[in-house]
Amino acid sequence: MKQTTFTIAQNSPLAEGIYRLHLQGDTTAITAPGQFVNLKLEGFYLRRPISVCDWADGELTLLYKVLGRGTEAMTRLPAGTRLDVLTGLGNGYDMTLSGDRPLLVGGGVGIPPLYGLAKRLRAQGKAVQAVLGFNSASDLFLLEDFRALQIEPVVTTADGSAGLRGLVTDGMAAAGPYSYLYTCGPEAMLRAVWQHCGTSGQFSFEERMGCGFGACMGCSCRTKYGTKRICKDGPVLQKEEILW
Repeated sequence: MKQTTFTIAQNSPLAEGIYRLHLQGDTTAITAPGQFVNLKLEGFYLRRPISVCDWADGELTLLYKVLGRGTEAMTRLPAGTRLDVLTGLGNGYDMTLSGDRPLLVGGGVGIPPLYGLAKRLRAQGKAVQAVLGFNSASDLFLLEDFRALQIEPVVTTADGSAGLRGLVTDGMAAAGPYSYLYTCGPEAMLRAVWQHCGTSGQFSFEERMGCGFGACMGCSCRTKYGTKRICKDGPVLQKEEILW
């Protein structure tokens, strides 16, 4: 973990209720896709944890959804605003287990960290497949970014307004054979993916957090190997250790 200051380069709407935040600052503590950062907002006691979508030397991209007063306040932050940020949080995805044809399954704001993962797996020459789930066509985002990586995602929408009508598990059935699975999204989706997954895999959990670095124990969960903290020991858990 590293506490540092980032400067907003751009803060713009991407889809309905979804914003892309480009930051400039020290990204050296970010070492794996699937990690997250914790932003301090003026006027709010708790920091806001947000998954890393992508990063490079001195550049950080986050995607966030407006869900409450904190994220709504974030939409009004102009370029040039300086933010106190904890970086390098969480364990991230282990790419050494992917095999040659990994499948990435994401739902809603669980999709952004999978983009950073897909980018790095493609750089290794992996034949990445992706299933991306949304509520409706107005919610679609990052599709062109995945296509720029030569990944044509299977899109599902709950109302059938784009792609396949149904859930990400319907998209998994439409995808080809895969060697390994990576996923991120709401718990109900993760449970369904776990039930339909035909290989081993890694599951990234979304959870309310107090501190974000393991001190408060507020995001603890039971696993086959004892209690783990989603912020510190996760957010990525192995399929075989998850207890539902």
